[in-house]
Amino acid sequence: MDKDRGIVFNIQKFSVNDGPGIRTVVFLKGCPLRCRWCANPESQAVRAEILWDAKKCIGCHHCIDVCPCGAVTAVKDRIVIDHKKCTGCGICVRECPHKALKSEGEIKTVNEVMDVVMQDLPFYEESGGGITLSGGEMLAQPEFAVSLLKAAKENGLHTCCETTGFAKQEVFAEVITYLDTILFDVKHWNTESHNEGTGVNNELILANLKYAVEQGKDILPRIPVIPGFNDSLKDAEMIARTIYETGARKAQLLPFHQFGENKYEQLGREYSYKNVAAYHREDLEEYRQKFNDNGIEAFF
Repeated sequence: MDKDRGIVFNIQKFSVNDGPGIRTVVFLKGCPLRCRWCANPESQAVRAEILWDAKKCIGCHHCIDVCPCGAVTAVKDRIVIDHKKCTGCGICVRECPHKALKSEGEIKTVNEVMDVVMQDLPFYEESGGGITLSGGEMLAQPEFAVSLLKAAKENGLHTCCETTGFAKQEVFAEVITYLDTILFDVKHWNTESHNEGTGVNNELILANLKYAVEQGKDILPRIPVIPGFNDSLKDAEMIARTIYETGARKAQLLPFHQFGENKYEQLGREYSYKNVAAYHREDLEEYRQKFNDNGIEAFF
């Protein structure tokens, strides 16, 4: 991919939870983290991926017959996609008689994305909304992200992103130049625990958060509250202190949910949080109070 083209796996219109006002959220594929609870596992690889839905499959094996790369096989009663062989051509998806296969990830140009985004300009102007880059992680496609944000600015749009903040600081600094609001994930205060849960340490992430605050950006740290990972009251206190040290003074709590569970089955991957109960706001009031007690205004 380059500055003019990137891999997008969804464009969601009329979002009201991903920055101020009414927004169009552009989901870019690719993420350097491997969070064990990830709700969008199809977003992690920077390439097209085929998902198989067992509930729709009739077992005809037509997908195996039409795949030009030999990437589709049957193992017991499952259709298995070898993503090392798969080129993302989409023939199996188009040929499947019961739509049991779905392709996630499509190469799009900046102009193609902006054509969709600009369809809702009147709603942005009325509500103070605009474009939000999400993922995956936009920093996995930094040149494309910068080009999209520049195009949005040229069209007078408010710009926002949802980010893990995991990138070299020079890359992060260039991208945030074109951002008005940054929704910044903070997953743990302890680097070893962060590594265990996400596959990467948190030093670079926290350094980038502090840098963004120092640049005067509108920053909202967001904490996904995950059972057994960062949900203790000690975790709440330490995360609040960590955020306070970066200079931020607000945070949003995101209770753990199970919206992405079925995607792991469709990708043929194990899910670490299978059958784990979701959290609700009322479960986390003491947790939220720990943030308030430590100088961080926390809300859901």
